[in-house]
Amino acid sequence: MDDCLFCKIERNEIPSERVYEDDDVFVIRDIAPKADTHLLVIPRKHIASLNNLLPEDEGLMGKIMLLLPKLAKDQGLDSGFRTIINTERGGGQEIFHIHFHILGGGHLPFA
Repeated sequence: MDDCLFCKIERNEIPSERVYEDDDVFVIRDIAPKADTHLLVIPRKHIASLNNLLPEDEGLMGKIMLLLPKLAKDQGLDSGFRTIINTERGGGQEIFHIHFHILGGGHLPFA
């Protein structure tokens, strides 16, 4: 998507602080963190929201689920972390490219 913020970040048209990337996923620090550690885990494939997942996305979503605890551990979140997926406007989604928030460290906001 040409006008999608995360697609622009993925194409390096907008700078970001990347903490991980591979062929399917990239991970950046949130520019407006809600916790001491606040990462965004973003698939390279543009999928608007959870409501737009297709059966062929099962492998990608499984890969992300297995990656989340590894990323948290790499960030030193050994005592735990929160994972959030906002879905559609009513669920708080602001950028319509599926992404997963990892929050941890210090005081966490209420879910």
